[in-house]
Amino acid sequence: MADFDLIVIGSGPGGYVAAIRAAQLGLKTACVESRETLGGTCLNVGCIPSKAMLHASEYFDAAANGAMAAMGIKVKPELDLDTMHGQRRDAVKGLTGGIEFLFKKNKVEWIKGRAAFTSANSIDVAGKSYTAENFIIATGSSVTPLPGVEVDNAKGIIVDSTGALELAKVPAHMVVIGGGVIGLELGSVWRRLGAKVTVVEFLDQILPGMDG
Repeated sequence: MADFDLIVIGSGPGGYVAAIRAAQLGLKTACVESRETLGGTCLNVGCIPSKAMLHASEYFDAAANGAMAAMGIKVKPELDLDTMHGQRRDAVKGLTGGIEFLFKKNKVEWIKGRAAFTSANSIDVAGKSYTAENFIIATGSSVTPLPGVEVDNAKGIIVDSTGALELAKVPAHMVVIGGGVIGLELGSVWRRLGAKVTVVEFLDQILPGMDG
């Protein structure tokens, strides 16, 4: 007998929804996640925190560039970046905690660690073996490496999209390598907060692959 009817590898928007729905339909279900919190890239370091920073930076930009003056509101804003980061982290904490609550409510077991297949029906996570009749692989994506470029989020000089959310100060000049959705979102955030932003895109248009 297998340990589970279904094991979902990855707890992002694809994985956690699949795991919860499978459990609701009666399958004994587990979900493997290597992060300390559920929700995958989207909730932890992608869509949700990016939107929180975009929203906040839009308010700052509107006030700083006189957009509110036309409505009779004259202000000279002062950036409190620590507080802006704090509201982003609060939004992430609330949503990732919500998924953990839904896992408990629907009896989805959270297996903490990184999964590796050892056979067609078994995986190893943190030195322990788990078996299942079925698996869903919902591991998402990671940052594309560039030859000769070492990303070091701690130093805050060459960062990936995760590091770009955590910058402790507004850079004087930010070069964004990649004119896709993520690059343009984060470039927009820091431009609104005062940085000069240059976007470098290899292909012949911004947002390659998107509808013209």
